[in-house]
Amino acid sequence: MGNDVKLAIFYYSSTGTNYKLAKTAAEAAKETGAEVKLVKVPELAPEEAINGNPAWKAHLEETKDVPTASLDDLEWADAYIFSVPTRYGTVPSQMKQFLDTTGGLWSKGKLANKVVSAMTSASNPHGGQEQTILNLYTTMFHWGAIVAAPGYTDDSIFAAGGNPYGTSVTADQEGNWKEDVTAAVKHQAKRTIQVASAVKKGMQ
Repeated sequence: MGNDVKLAIFYYSSTGTNYKLAKTAAEAAKETGAEVKLVKVPELAPEEAINGNPAWKAHLEETKDVPTASLDDLEWADAYIFSVPTRYGTVPSQMKQFLDTTGGLWSKGKLANKVVSAMTSASNPHGGQEQTILNLYTTMFHWGAIVAAPGYTDDSIFAAGGNPYGTSVTADQEGNWKEDVTAAVKHQAKRTIQVASAVKKGMQ
């Protein structure tokens, strides 16, 4: 299905929830035969804030070997999956800062026709999850990217809470999921690859 597709998964995670979402998506994408890169956006928070939260500090240490996202990853990939926690209904500053560096690629048309999908988390079910994904997609519309939202294309979406914009999960302060969204994440990743493969073939 995805033998010809290059997928870049961009995530930001403080205590591990979105890292876990991103890893789950990467595993599913690899099953399709797609070439996958999993990358994190740079951490901007001051050291004292990180050191004040043991789970945050532990996660930073755990993922120190995960490659840092670059603009080259955006240019390389045919498709993107973004996974970010919600911050007051929008994306974290770490992800926003990375997105704000994409102007050069955007102005050259290098981000047009990329296929994109997004996932998120919050500490309660109505903590801005849908709004966060929609805010992220707003940037993608400016790029001219093609959004591959999961909609209600699989029963796993209902089991995961029914977010049609992208998989979202409720997580506690240690990053533990309150819903089982594994199947929904895998479906979303495979759907993203499927759409990207069709777009890529159609534009050749």
